[in-house]
Amino acid sequence: MTTQPVIAIEGITHAYQTDTGPLPVLHDISFDIAPGGFTAVVGPSGCGKSTLTKLVSGLLKPDSGRVILDGKPVTSPRPTVGMAFQNPVLLEWRSILRNVLLPLEIVRGHGLSREQAEARAHELLTLVGLSGFEHKRPSELSGGMRQRASLCRALIHRPSVLILDEPFGALDAFTREDLWQIMFKLRIEQGVTCMLITHDLRESMFLADEVIVLSDRPAGIQHRLTVPLGQDRTIEDLYKPEIVECLAELRRQIQIAQGRRSATEEAA
Repeated sequence: MTTQPVIAIEGITHAYQTDTGPLPVLHDISFDIAPGGFTAVVGPSGCGKSTLTKLVSGLLKPDSGRVILDGKPVTSPRPTVGMAFQNPVLLEWRSILRNVLLPLEIVRGHGLSREQAEARAHELLTLVGLSGFEHKRPSELSGGMRQRASLCRALIHRPSVLILDEPFGALDAFTREDLWQIMFKLRIEQGVTCMLITHDLRESMFLADEVIVLSDRPAGIQHRLTVPLGQDRTIEDLYKPEIVECLAELRRQIQIAQGRRSATEEAA
């Protein structure tokens, strides 16, 4: 019996309207993510990766093609989607606990009492190592701790899909690797289906089951790579010869895409 994908992207094409005419960004992109799966999307800067997250989340509508989440076409933002960005965007006047609970104040019909919601928030904060910081303000936490709180907020309403748009990009290398491990643990324990946008190829290899490389604009799928790591992966696995080889191939594919851009610019 075939398992229905949680995310199905079917031939989506999108262009932005500008003063000088349409700017094609994405062209005929199709891929699926199975329940509990994790797909990372990489590619040249400006190729349309963040546009893809907006289309999947329902913040934008594609010019053609469609996105299906949980078996239903996406026509507007869904409460079953959680999102985390490079900037945690925490409200400075609220405690960390109240920041985490914010989506439940916005999304009605979540079915949790106040006590159940707070228990859920405490559970998530404990999972990411923030137990004891519930009543602190964001300004009292480090950048890495604020990003952990942001992940908790994205997961508080038990979304079926979590979209991550470079959530660790502004952090130092040590903190970033620490959060990769926390994110991987959260993904497994919460059973959430994830799509990650990143420029960090090591991050994509550590977190994902599959890495998709987009070409330059208008972006299509240039390369797909299945990550040869299991659920017991560690940071040290990134130094294994087979993983180093995979990283080299991802770099090569992105360089090919960037070379296409250079060739196009020279021809113009």
